[in-house]
Amino acid sequence: MEVRFSRKIAADAMDLDLTADFIADLQRPSGEIPWSEGGKTDPWDHVESAMGLAVAGRLAEAEKAFGWLEQTQLPDGSWWSATKNGVVEDSTKDSNISSYVAVGVYHFYLITGDLQFVRRFWPVVEKGIDYAVSLQADSGEIAWAKNGAGVIDPMALLTGSSSVYMSLKCAIRLTSLLYKRRPAWQEALVKLRRAIMSRPSLFNMMKARYSMDWYYPVLCGAVGGEEARGRIDRSWEKFVVPEWGVRCVSDRPWVTTAEAAELVLALVSIEEKERAQIIFNWIADKRYDDGSYWMGVTFPDGVVWPEEKTSWTAAAVLLACDALYRITPGGRIFNHRFWAENMALEEALPPSGDTPGTGF
Repeated sequence: MEVRFSRKIAADAMDLDLTADFIADLQRPSGEIPWSEGGKTDPWDHVESAMGLAVAGRLAEAEKAFGWLEQTQLPDGSWWSATKNGVVEDSTKDSNISSYVAVGVYHFYLITGDLQFVRRFWPVVEKGIDYAVSLQADSGEIAWAKNGAGVIDPMALLTGSSSVYMSLKCAIRLTSLLYKRRPAWQEALVKLRRAIMSRPSLFNMMKARYSMDWYYPVLCGAVGGEEARGRIDRSWEKFVVPEWGVRCVSDRPWVTTAEAAELVLALVSIEEKERAQIIFNWIADKRYDDGSYWMGVTFPDGVVWPEEKTSWTAAAVLLACDALYRITPGGRIFNHRFWAENMALEEALPPSGDTPGTGF
C-alpha cells in the first residue's frame, strides 16, 4: 500500500529517514526490535519503535514488528516483560505491556487505512486487552502485573494505568472498525478514568517523583480540558529545565530525551503547541550522527548518560515530530479533540454485536 506523507515542514526539525534507519538497523530478521545493539527487548518499547518506523514510512518493517508480537504472545495474552536473545530476563507479565499493542495497531491503521492489517492483529489485541482488564480492581485501577508464577501484584502505577487507558481507547476504536462490541472494555475504561481523575491514593505514590506520573494522565486523555492544563502548570517547574529538557525524576539533575518527547505529545494533545515546540527545540540537537538521540544528559555539566543508543528514544522523537508537524494521520492519535469526536460517535452506536464500523 502506498502512503503519501507530508514531510516538507518537518524537514528542518529532524532527519526522519536517518532516525528510522537507526531503528530499522536494530531490527532482527524475526521483526524484534531490541532496546539497543546487543540489548534487551521489552514489548512496550518494541511497539513504540514500530510506531516510529510507521511515522517514517517504514511500513513493511513496522508490520514485521507486529508479527514478532503475534509470534511471542503468551497464551494468557501477556508477554514476558524482557527478553534478550530469546532468553527470558524478566518473567513479570505487565498489564501495561500486554495492552499497548492496541495503540500500535490503531496508529498503523490511522496512517494506512489498512483494515486487513487490523483483522490480522485483532486476536493479538483482544487477548492483550483482556489480560489487562482481568487485573482491574473494583475501584478502577489496574494491578501492574503478575509474576512468573502467575501471582498478581495488586500495586497500581499511575503511569501504567494511564497507558492502559490509552490502550483501551484504541482497542474500542478497533472493535468498531471490525463491527464488534466489547461492553466490558467500555465499562473498564469508565472505571479506570474515574480512578485516574479522582482517586490518586489508589496508585503508588512513590512514583510521583517521576515525570511520567505528571504528564501521562494528560497524554492518555483521562485528564482533559482545564484540569489537564492545570495539572501541567502545577508541576512545570518541578520537572522542566529550560534549555535542557525534562527531568526523569524530580530530584535528580538528569533530563531524558524520551520524557521530553512524550511531554511534547501531551502538550500537543491539549493544543499547547507553542510550549510543545519549545520543548522539542531543546531536544532536536541532542542526537548522534547515526540518527539516534541521547538517552539522557546531566546538567549543568552536560554529560551524556547513559551512552546507550535506544530504539525507543528515537521512536519517541519521531512520534513527537509527527504530532507537531502532522507528518502522518497517525500524529493525531493522542489529540484530545480527535478522541472527543470519536468517542462521542462510539457512544452513539447501538449496543448490538454487529454494528457498522466507522473508520477514521
